[in-house]
Amino acid sequence: LAIPKTFKATLDKEKISLCKVKIGGYESRTKCLEDIPSDIEINTDESSLRSLNIYPYSPIPSNKESYAIVLKKIINPKRSRLYQFHSYGQPKGKSVSSYLGSWTIVID
Repeated sequence: LAIPKTFKATLDKEKISLCKVKIGGYESRTKCLEDIPSDIEINTDESSLRSLNIYPYSPIPSNKESYAIVLKKIINPKRSRLYQFHSYGQPKGKSVSSYLGSWTIVID
């Protein structure tokens, strides 16, 4: 997960997890169904792109199930703004990551 330079919140890998989710909607909330055991690495080098690397202990199947990165108890950045996060994935046995998607997050 590429973290924008302008997102100044402090991340703690003990408060980050990966889980399989059930996507909510108008009448229900999105919720974790199952935690996915994984190693988490945070690259906080301010001179380059900050990133959050998640290495699941076993491969995640490429089916239509949904997965989420959960950031718990994050103190919001000091400024209200729009943040663009980009996600990349790496198939088992490959050395090159490919683009999976982007999320725009608004912090008021």
